[in-house]
Amino acid sequence: MFWLVSVVSLLILSYMWIKKKYRYFENKGLPFYPHPKFPLGNLWGVGKVKHSGLFIGDIYEYLKKKDILGGVFYFVRPIVVPIDLDLIKEILVKDFSAFHDRGIYVNERDDPLSGTLIALPGQRWKNLRTKLTPTYTAKKLKMMHGTMTAVAKEFEECLNKHTGQDVEFADIISRFTTDIIGSVAFGIECNTLKDPNAEFLKMAKKVSDVRGIKFLKRFFLTLFPNVGRTLHMSTTPKDVADFFMGTLREIINHRESNNIKRDDFLELLMQIKNTGQVDGENVGRMSFDELAAQTFLFFIAGYGTSAFTTTFALYELAVNKNVQDRARDEVMEILKKHGEFSYEASMEMKYIDQVIKETLRLHPILPNLIRTLSHHYTIPNRNVTFEKGTFFSIPVFGIHRDPHIYPNPNEFDPERFTEENIKSRHSCAWLPFGEGPRGCIGKRFGIMEIKIALGTLLSKFTIQPTSRTPIPMVYEPTVTILTPKGGMWLKIDKI
Repeated sequence: MFWLVSVVSLLILSYMWIKKKYRYFENKGLPFYPHPKFPLGNLWGVGKVKHSGLFIGDIYEYLKKKDILGGVFYFVRPIVVPIDLDLIKEILVKDFSAFHDRGIYVNERDDPLSGTLIALPGQRWKNLRTKLTPTYTAKKLKMMHGTMTAVAKEFEECLNKHTGQDVEFADIISRFTTDIIGSVAFGIECNTLKDPNAEFLKMAKKVSDVRGIKFLKRFFLTLFPNVGRTLHMSTTPKDVADFFMGTLREIINHRESNNIKRDDFLELLMQIKNTGQVDGENVGRMSFDELAAQTFLFFIAGYGTSAFTTTFALYELAVNKNVQDRARDEVMEILKKHGEFSYEASMEMKYIDQVIKETLRLHPILPNLIRTLSHHYTIPNRNVTFEKGTFFSIPVFGIHRDPHIYPNPNEFDPERFTEENIKSRHSCAWLPFGEGPRGCIGKRFGIMEIKIALGTLLSKFTIQPTSRTPIPMVYEPTVTILTPKGGMWLKIDKI
């Protein structure tokens, strides 16, 4: 009888605790996305039948009719969703000191590769950002450009083998970006364009696969990081970590033993590790584990975000022939002027830049931005205070598809990103790279990589949709970033 009473009491207390959790926004007088249910909150179907980006768009549409901010529940965790662009600017820029952490799970004890710049909190992020900033200057990007165009020649050779055929471009582009990152970050030839079974590509695919239970695990570790660290949980598969760390040690030992210097990202990080300087500028030393984590981030970002942005851009060029023709005209004119795909030529491709920005508006690879409060915070001009540790989710996908910001938002129109049109919009109306001090440090590198891919293809080939091209676009629901469901099938022909 005692055990029965205990169990019933525990169930009643649990029920009351859950009900209290789900009254969080109601108690603050704020709207929230309806019908959260234990244990997933509002996440039922997300990652299985609906992509998280589309879910974020739904939240935005629901809340924008009600207030400047509201909420949603991930499991039993309340997530604040700011809607008003001025409030979003307060969060990302003006009141950055309260929102400097991204809430990404870090467990360097069990998973050294988790200690990346995008994940580290507070002062550790600030110290590392100071060390890395000199490695992303225009001078350093120009230094790496030649290495990238050498890979582009192999990309062109690969495309030549597929003319007149239906081609799955998500695969080819991921191999292209893997080869670029391998060359620029490690100074090695990954050869994935020639060998789709190359080890580097296998590892990139494995670490990027967060479907099913891995999807829920990432969500759980983001919301309950202390539990994850107590249980020694990691996000990097052990074989991936062993391969990556081992390869990096071999490369560094070989370079240092033979006094080899290269114009690449790893060389810059080795300077920081060994001397605390980048080309004479004092930035402070970093450990091997710190170096490995940043190189790993460079690799994964190149494989994932750059590859899928390029893939979506090719899709939009294929289904919008007038845009493709204008983009090609610009590429041909600039290549004729410069004689080669130089860094200067790349920087002059303004319309290609507009195409990339419009692609990132319509298909933001990261459909939301997460920030966590470092201390109690009161919403400006509102009597609403949130506690330290509260998660804020900025609904990038919803903002980018808002017809009040972008008329006819589902249409692909690079003219939205002329200098004049950009100036006419709120500075937080376009957020694929974030905004403020924690904006993406590799933004310019990523755009340069995409320009090289698009310019190489447009200068030699036309691109068309096929019967297998998804029109309209359908996203794969089982991954966190935006990716096309079933791949990206397109056709190319030589000019």
